[in-house]
Amino acid sequence: MVLAGGGTGGHVYPALAVAEALADGPSAHELLYIGARGRMDEGLVKPTGIPFEAVRAAPIRVSSPLAALRNAATLLAGTVQAWIALRRFRPDVVFATGGYASVPVGLAARSRRRPLVVYLPDVTPGWAVRLLASLATVIATTTDQSLLQLPARKSRVVGYPVRGDFWSARRSDARTRLGLPQDELVLLVTGASQGARSMNRAVVEQLDGLLASCRVLHVTGLSDEKEVRKVRDALPEPMQERYHVIGFLDDMPGAMVAADLALMRSGASVLGELPAAGLPAVLVPGVYAAGHNQRDNAQFLAEQGAAVVLENEQLDKLSDVIRELLADESRRRSMAEAMRKLARPNAAKDIARILEEVAA
Repeated sequence: MVLAGGGTGGHVYPALAVAEALADGPSAHELLYIGARGRMDEGLVKPTGIPFEAVRAAPIRVSSPLAALRNAATLLAGTVQAWIALRRFRPDVVFATGGYASVPVGLAARSRRRPLVVYLPDVTPGWAVRLLASLATVIATTTDQSLLQLPARKSRVVGYPVRGDFWSARRSDARTRLGLPQDELVLLVTGASQGARSMNRAVVEQLDGLLASCRVLHVTGLSDEKEVRKVRDALPEPMQERYHVIGFLDDMPGAMVAADLALMRSGASVLGELPAAGLPAVLVPGVYAAGHNQRDNAQFLAEQGAAVVLENEQLDKLSDVIRELLADESRRRSMAEAMRKLARPNAAKDIARILEEVAA
C-alpha cells in the first residue's frame, strides 16, 4: 500500500494513524509513504519506520497567475516522479489524505490503473480532494456534512483517524510528564504543526491576563520559539513558572488530555484529536488560502456545542474569552461532553478495512 498526503500535520497524521491500524491487524502489509519534498512530511514519517519517498508538489490556488503556472509545472514533475515510484513499488492500493502533496500521487495512481482511496479530513473538500474524488474508487469522510459535496455513491463516513496514544493517554500521567501541577487550570495554545504567528503575538500581548487565570502551555512552532522564550525569560519568576513554552511537541495527546481548554487553529486535526481528548476549545480559523476549510471545521464544532469560534481580527479579545470560559466550569464540562460525543475510536480501523477491501 502507498500512503500519500502532506504539507501539514493534519494530512500526515491521519495516514500514520491508518498505518498504525494496519500494523495491528491480522495481515502483513508492505507500506511506502510518498510525501512532499521540503516539507515536514519526512520528519513525521521517518520515526515510524515506514519507507519515505519525496516528490515535488505545490498548491495551485495562489494569488499570482505566474506562481500558479510555476506550481502547475511543479505538480507535473511530481506526478512523473510519483508514476515512477508506483511503477517500482507496484501497490495494490493507494491511500491519499488530501492536501496538495497527495495530488501527484493520486494522478499517478489513476494513470497506472491502481485503486485509489481518498480521505477528506476536513468538513469541506479543498481543490485537491475535489480533483481526486473523481478518480477515487472509494472516498472516506470525517463528517456526514461532507456527503453533500462529494459523490455519495462511493463515499463513506468514518470519522477522523487519530493515533492510538490519544485513546490511552491519562491526564495525571500527562501532567507529570509535562511538568504541570495536578490541581491548576491549564490552557493549551497551539497553532498546529507549523505554529501561528498572529495567535502567538496575541497570547504574548495578553499574557498577564491569561496567567492570572491559568497556567499556559504554549506550543509556538519552531519559527517563533526563540522570540516567545525571550518574553518568558523577561517575566517575574512566579509568572515564568506558570508559562511553559515549547517550539514543537510530539506528545500532543498528552498535552490535550492534560489541558482544561485549548486555543488553536482549526485545521483538520481538530475534528479528531479534540474529540478523542474530550477537550473544549476556542478555535481561530486561519486566514490563508485554505482558511475556508478551517472556518467550516470550527463552525461545525461550534454548532455541536463543543467549541467557540474567534476570528483572527478578534484576537484582541482572546484573554477575555479564555478567562470567561475558565471561570465557567459548568460550561466547560458541557463543551467537553459534546466534544467526546464526536469521537470515532474506530475510524483508523474502518479506513484500514476499506483499504484491504479495495486491494483484494
